Amino acid sequence: MLFPIGDDQIQGGHKPLFSYTFIALNVLVFLYQFSLGPEAGNIFVQEFGAIPNNISHGSNYMTILSSMFMHGGWMHLIGNMAFLWVFADNIEAVIGNIHFAIFYLLGGLAATIGHTMTDVNSVIPTVGASGAIAAVLGAYIVMFPSSKIKLLFVMFMRTFKWPAIAFLGIWIGQQLFNGFGSLGNGANGGVAWFAHIGGFIFGAFVGLYLRKKYNTPDNYAGGQMPSLPGQRRA
Repeated sequence: MLFPIGDDQIQGGHKPLFSYTFIALNVLVFLYQFSLGPEAGNIFVQEFGAIPNNISHGSNYMTILSSMFMHGGWMHLIGNMAFLWVFADNIEAVIGNIHFAIFYLLGGLAATIGHTMTDVNSVIPTVGASGAIAAVLGAYIVMFPSSKIKLLFVMFMRTFKWPAIAFLGIWIGQQLFNGFGSLGNGANGGVAWFAHIGGFIFGAFVGLYLRKKYNTPDNYAGGQMPSLPGQRRA
């Protein structure tokens, strides 16, 4: 298993205020959810998770937002937060705090729409930040394709670096393979694959616009991203 633990960091730019705030909110909501115990926790998920059947029939729209800050277990939370930690800050550094927050939330909306469109009658609640994070990954692969991602090979506890375009290309390939493979047979393994796909596609298209607007460079000398003039970041 390959686990991202770092990337080439932009020196300069906006501070990642919302990247870290979203991580904190996800952790706090999960701790509250965990504190409720199994029975009350399930009720909490049913009430605030995004249920495709409800959304497709025009009700419980607010669960699109609330579900983005809920998770199904510790590993679900840890995996999502690791990806958010690694990939979000560079985007926020470039486009700014408020723009990043809007982009992230819209990415979660696009992800929920993608999942709902492929499973409109489902009454199973969907929870997790992975749809919004997939939007971050989509923007990242377009804006910083040559960035080096530091990966941990968990089996051997070794680290190495890969270009973002390779790692994220494999990631979205897996989502597409599993997503289209699950159509018609319900064998989705409990994963909302099309939330990931919808979020990633949204992020990639927005990333094309952001790349042009902010002129994000594609070639980083020595793997180091250049500073952004006129901006700062701690």
